[in-house]
Amino acid sequence: MANKRMKILVVDDDAAIREVLRIRLESWGYRVKQAKDAGQARELVRSYNPKLVISDVVMPETSGLELLRSLIADEPGRTIVLMTAHGTVDIAVEAIKQGAHDFLTKPLDYSKLKAILKAAESEIQLQQKSTRLTSRLEKDSGFGLFVGKSEAMKKVYRLIESVIPTDVSVLITGESGTGKELAARTIHEKGPRCDGPFVAINASAIPSELVESEVFGHEKGAFTGATHLRQGRFELAHQGTLLLDEIGEMAEALQVKLLRVLEDGRIRRLGGKEELTVDVRVLAATNRDPDRAVQEGRMREDLYYRINVFTLHLPPLRERKTDIPLLVQHFVSRFNSKHDAEVQGVREETLEKLTAYPWPGNVRELSNVLERAVVLARSRWVETSHLPAYIQKPEDASKKIVLPVGTSARDAEKELILKTLQETGNNKAETSRRLGVDVKTIRNKLKSYGLM
Repeated sequence: MANKRMKILVVDDDAAIREVLRIRLESWGYRVKQAKDAGQARELVRSYNPKLVISDVVMPETSGLELLRSLIADEPGRTIVLMTAHGTVDIAVEAIKQGAHDFLTKPLDYSKLKAILKAAESEIQLQQKSTRLTSRLEKDSGFGLFVGKSEAMKKVYRLIESVIPTDVSVLITGESGTGKELAARTIHEKGPRCDGPFVAINASAIPSELVESEVFGHEKGAFTGATHLRQGRFELAHQGTLLLDEIGEMAEALQVKLLRVLEDGRIRRLGGKEELTVDVRVLAATNRDPDRAVQEGRMREDLYYRINVFTLHLPPLRERKTDIPLLVQHFVSRFNSKHDAEVQGVREETLEKLTAYPWPGNVRELSNVLERAVVLARSRWVETSHLPAYIQKPEDASKKIVLPVGTSARDAEKELILKTLQETGNNKAETSRRLGVDVKTIRNKLKSYGLM
């Protein structure tokens, strides 16, 4: 069934062809107006604003190609279908390169015309959806640096708003790729220290022997290779905000020194004698369960309570899938600018694939996938073929285990055993065979889980 509100403009210098087309198109449910030449067509485009223009190529004074160029120059997204005689097929092919949606040869094949119009309608609807998403991004896409309007993210925004005007320490938790640094930057940029520096350090990305120097700085000659004085991240963040990312990866000795700084606001560079006063708001982040990190001795309990004045947990992308369409449009726009591309959005089937995927790498993984897709796209839309194979044809989710980064070995083992038992219909012998252990081990493990 055609969209009855769909407006079509037919442009042809042959009145008989225009009239036959009008009757046919109206019988399919479209609204139709006619123009005898390019000049009249331009006037009707302004007043009637058709979603689709069907134009002959060969017309007196101004050709269909010239009309095509002028209409696309005024509105690049306008859908235009050209009609041409067999002798001008090469011209029509060139028109496709210049932005025409499709072309028909005369005499017209109406079944083909109907198929072209159906495809054009889908394209127009997709374009309208893309425009609406872009408009939402421009007006109100989320909060601060975040994109998303799901209920899960609205809760996060409310929590962020409550800590912004304060100077309390905040512990930001969440899986890798959920946007912990974005949360920290949002708190900084919307808070009273926004005019000061924002400094971040990832403890897991720096060799352990260099972390202390990075955090507190060092004096010249403090150790081999220290050829000059170096300010640490605390000094660089003076009167601003310091994000200690992956704080649970810091060595215990460094955690002790960090606790002292948090308590009295004074630091001493490596090899230094004088203490320096710093005014820094400290935010910490971890992709581990902080309570478990304390229990397992990876994080000092006193440090945990000192930095955990306020906890902000970021949900994984699989728990906020309603945000995926907006995030996709956001990344398409960003990577268009970065790679000088002109992708408008993604096909419906592509979005379905993106929404169905569980995203173990969260928003960071989605960003990487969309950047790749924008680079690969050769048209206005991201197709499913532009996605990685593992998203195009996902494995059976029931036979797959997705574990957040930082899951303990014990919990990973438990998940593997229980999932395999489920797969084998609770057959312990078959489970032990698949996992390469004896049945007694499986029974002992289940007892330890309180399941036997």
